[in-house]
Amino acid sequence: MNTTTAFIAIVGCPNVGKSSLLNQMLGQKIAIVSSKPQTTRTKIMGVLTRGACQLVFTDTPGYHRPKNKLGENMVRAVTDSIGGVDACLFVVEAEGDIKPGELELIGKFKKLDVPVILAINKIDMLKDMTAILARINEFVPLYDFTAIVPISAVKGIAVEELLDELENLAQPSVHFFPDDTLTDQPERVIAGEIIREKLLRLLDKEVPHGVAVSIEKMRERDDSDILDIEAIIYCERESHKGIIIGKNGAMLKKVSTYARQDMEKFFDCHINLQCWVKVKEGWRDREGLIHNFGLDNE
Repeated sequence: MNTTTAFIAIVGCPNVGKSSLLNQMLGQKIAIVSSKPQTTRTKIMGVLTRGACQLVFTDTPGYHRPKNKLGENMVRAVTDSIGGVDACLFVVEAEGDIKPGELELIGKFKKLDVPVILAINKIDMLKDMTAILARINEFVPLYDFTAIVPISAVKGIAVEELLDELENLAQPSVHFFPDDTLTDQPERVIAGEIIREKLLRLLDKEVPHGVAVSIEKMRERDDSDILDIEAIIYCERESHKGIIIGKNGAMLKKVSTYARQDMEKFFDCHINLQCWVKVKEGWRDREGLIHNFGLDNE
């Protein structure tokens, strides 16, 4: 069988639905999803093999103007990803003004002359579907897109058609991953990201981007189908620690319960999850801590 492969970077501004789209294409949640912007901090790689074609996706952080060292690393991850792939999947929302960050990304596409498929996401949110045509007409003059596909990542609308367009970009090549591979991310990274997603969904606005998760222990018991996971949630302030733990530990218990449920689905085994909370002031501006948390994209 003649096989083909394409390495594809999923790029776009924060909160346009890149991670939701990756999860929908893979049929499994590997990238965390939140209504808060800049949820994805690292380059999460997903692998989808459809017969002879293997698509290798990099879900990059949302492209934004950085405010700290962590933000700088996130933006660098986007730029690095665009430069090392066969094509880009550029995700924008179906309505609203074209963002400055989107224009900057298009400028990078032009410099690299990379094939780009434009996915116009969240069409399920439109009250008037004729707005899709207006949106297409806004972007058409800006770049010679290989294809433009209006989609809904959450509802799965036209995602199959999008995958067909991506397959057209694949080149003759061996498959770089076994055909049943879902992601190249270590299990510890996935576990930490699942916990962080629950924190983002449940916590107050001032806390989420000041948290990081370190998986300290991940070990399967010899005598049973139970995976023991110990995690430390780091925050930047003592007041944030109180919010994360909650009254009588209620919030931390809720985060742990929801995270354990998702982990059991992903790892397909019983999980014993223990979480603790510690304070590391200003960690987002400290290169050493960013590296320790695995957020420097190296």
